[in-house]
Amino acid sequence: MALVNLIKNPLALRAQSKLLAGAINSVANFASLPQPNTNPEILYTGIFINNEWHRSKSGKTFPSVNPTTAQNIAEIQCAGKEDIDIAVQAARNAFKLGSPWRRMDASRRGELIYRLADLMERDRTYLASLETLDNGKPFAMSYNADVPMSIKSLRYYAGWADKNHGQTIPLDGDYFAYTRHEPVGVCAQIIPWNFPLLMMAWKLGPALATGNTIVLKPAEQTSLTALYMAQLLKEAGFPEGVVNVVPGFGDAGAALSQHTDVDKVAFTGSTDVGKLIQQASGATNLKRVTLELGGKSPNIILSDSDMDYAVETSHFGLFFNMGQCCCAGSRTFVEDKIYDEFVERSAERAKKRTMGNPFDANIEQGPQINAEQMHKILGLIKTGKEQGAKLVAGGNRPESLPGYFVEPTVFADVQDDMTIAREEIFGPVQQIIRFKKLDEVIERANKSDYGLAAAVFTKDIDKANYIVQGLRAGTVWVNAYNVLSAQVPFGGYKMSGHGRENGEYALKNYTEVKSVIVKLAQKNS
Repeated sequence: MALVNLIKNPLALRAQSKLLAGAINSVANFASLPQPNTNPEILYTGIFINNEWHRSKSGKTFPSVNPTTAQNIAEIQCAGKEDIDIAVQAARNAFKLGSPWRRMDASRRGELIYRLADLMERDRTYLASLETLDNGKPFAMSYNADVPMSIKSLRYYAGWADKNHGQTIPLDGDYFAYTRHEPVGVCAQIIPWNFPLLMMAWKLGPALATGNTIVLKPAEQTSLTALYMAQLLKEAGFPEGVVNVVPGFGDAGAALSQHTDVDKVAFTGSTDVGKLIQQASGATNLKRVTLELGGKSPNIILSDSDMDYAVETSHFGLFFNMGQCCCAGSRTFVEDKIYDEFVERSAERAKKRTMGNPFDANIEQGPQINAEQMHKILGLIKTGKEQGAKLVAGGNRPESLPGYFVEPTVFADVQDDMTIAREEIFGPVQQIIRFKKLDEVIERANKSDYGLAAAVFTKDIDKANYIVQGLRAGTVWVNAYNVLSAQVPFGGYKMSGHGRENGEYALKNYTEVKSVIVKLAQKNS
């Protein structure tokens, strides 16, 4: 289901086209927004190991900052190498043969994951409020996208827990051969700040369903919902040591990546950090590594597209989550025949985009995650102007808002060699690029270090299929954007990473295949 179909607050969507609004209002599982808790109580700020809360061994803490106001929310315990060692040992003990987790029926593991999803459903308003407070995304998005999609992901993998089985194989001779799918072991999971709850669910679901144990490090910018989820894991009945949550900085992630008792690392984040994690993981014990990294995704608009729909969906494909999406359609290629009109309409739409307090139901766009990210985006906007791109909307930090806000920004006349067309901005900056021919746009779209996602808008199915087969990207949408689901694999080509999240494919990340060959006894004649 498209993310756009889940954010259904009519007040926040007044500027949407009638076509898109009609599609949104037809979704059956839409939940009307409750009153958010604009000041949710912060219940958990510690390190979670063996189902208990701990202070850091160093005594260090770090602040969780509200990006809307730039004010501190709470002090979080800061895990260091010593804390990581304790957490990994807890996970290793929980993985031992004969432990309650390893002895547990697969169907029972599924029941626990279902129970965790049910507890999230119970606490949906609190979780959405906490996510908005800590991350800055609109409450309408937290409540009607992030939380329900996280719940669906867990329920999907709960169903897989007792269905992950091997095969019997007709081996030549007097032998019986079969395969077992066994858990990898202790898994380090390092998640990003842009979708804290959803990325946690994407990581936990397949790992738990296949019987692994976990040490999870949330992003230091957004630890609060992960820590609350840790308490829900305990309440759901997961045994001690099965999931441990260690908030901290890059040194904690490095300690996990280098740890010889960690069997696998799963990371979602920037390509630069992904390279470091892969190097560290291979330097010790050749850990299994899956990486979901950055993107500079091409979004191709052909001249026969429905203009209203293409403009609105392209706007959503870039500006969703304040542009802080690894798969954002940040290179919008528009066919020459409709280029000028598309630019004009896209600029008008960006100027109408509402921004401010994310707890306000009328707001479409909240702040960027922190000051560092805000200044990086503003710096790239400045570079775009200096290199000759035409700024047609936005481009500034609004002076009236106290947090880390950047105006919805649109550039026209962008050239492929410009910095803003090559580097991942990870912010609300749309670059619109002109093209003339299909083969030309395919080649230009692929001329990138990244290959996470892409899209094409056209009424001609032959052209769509031709472009789809030519694009080197892990996900290609046709007449849609940001359609994500627990059932469908997600991941990238090239420097966008390797391995796949979601779907049956994700189970392979967390299983070893063991071949068993049994000599059959000979019957005496």
